Amino acid sequence: MAKKILIIDDDNRNIFALSAVLKAKGYQCLTATGGEEGIDLLKENKEIAVVLMDMMMPGMDGYEAIAKIDESPEIKHVPVIAVTAQAMVGDRERCINAGAAGYVSKPINVEELTSLLIKYI
Repeated sequence: MAKKILIIDDDNRNIFALSAVLKAKGYQCLTATGGEEGIDLLKENKEIAVVLMDMMMPGMDGYEAIAKIDESPEIKHVPVIAVTAQAMVGDRERCINAGAAGYVSKPINVEELTSLLIKYI
């Protein structure tokens, strides 16, 4: 069975665009519009190979969600790639220090994202 990518983003337009690009490249995608929902999906779907996590969401943001994933033995092995519109100096380091395996800024460079995904899928 093909490995899946979980996209966690509170903006359905981002989910739609990212899913369309990834599906066109042959990936299967699951989506969630919040951190809690994303973590539940991650626990339910053992075939998820990587998570694309929006860092700025209402409620549980990406930083808190990564911390929760890292605390959970059954899912902490799944790499999380931070996806954020925050592209200021230090944001990449902040995401990596929070436990993200990689970082891409919005608008997403598809080639950059694809090269990151190849490392994990």
